[in-house]
Amino acid sequence: MLLAIDIGNTNIKIGVFDGDSHLITWSISTSVHRMADEYGIVLLNLLNTLNVKKEHIDRGAISSVVPPLLTTFTEMFRKYFNIHPLIIGPGIKTGIRIRTDDPRAVGADLIANAAGAMSLYRPPIIVVGMGTAIAIITISREGDYLGGALAPGLGIAAEALYSRTAALPRVELVRPKKAIGLNTQAAMQSGLIFGYASLIDGIVGRIQEELGEKATVVATGGYANLLAPESSCINYVNTDLTLIGIKLIHDLNRE
Repeated sequence: MLLAIDIGNTNIKIGVFDGDSHLITWSISTSVHRMADEYGIVLLNLLNTLNVKKEHIDRGAISSVVPPLLTTFTEMFRKYFNIHPLIIGPGIKTGIRIRTDDPRAVGADLIANAAGAMSLYRPPIIVVGMGTAIAIITISREGDYLGGALAPGLGIAAEALYSRTAALPRVELVRPKKAIGLNTQAAMQSGLIFGYASLIDGIVGRIQEELGEKATVVATGGYANLLAPESSCINYVNTDLTLIGIKLIHDLNRE
């Protein structure tokens, strides 16, 4: 079985694959202060809920945007599963041609999103990652990674409103009933939820104009189920896209 791990700035997504079958996905919070033993115990407990023993895990793969945790998780794999995991990064075969100014600077999670999207949808494809950041990537009709756009994520914007103002409260990130908020909380929710949906629609529209054709638009990330219904451009939501891409890149390098 393959244990695939996507280490993000806010959450860590964990997927278990048995051959081509995707068994389950979990999410835990990211913390650079946790030790390898702490993450190891958490993973063993999660696997136990599937009745999967650690001996069943014979492969591992990691995508990370948090460099300190690469060492932590590599140690965890070695100590608890006796595995040296594949780490997605420069020098790894991805099956994706990267046409940016500096291909080595493209985040591992974005490459995994591109690989996952190419396996599931017909290009051209625009993947909108709705996590800690809004990370929009573009894949051409020929399957090339062209680049994209980055913006602060929904959670960052909400926290900034609370921490950088004297009177605005911390609000729950849920869909407001309407755009015209009748109180401060509703007004903030309107600006955040509807505002970010409009931001996504606007950038995707500009990208499609530059492509000169309509692209398949896929939403992924922790806020995808909240923001995608408010967007007019999203065709599909797949919150496991990154893990699927990690699995595909692992298999490509295994071969």
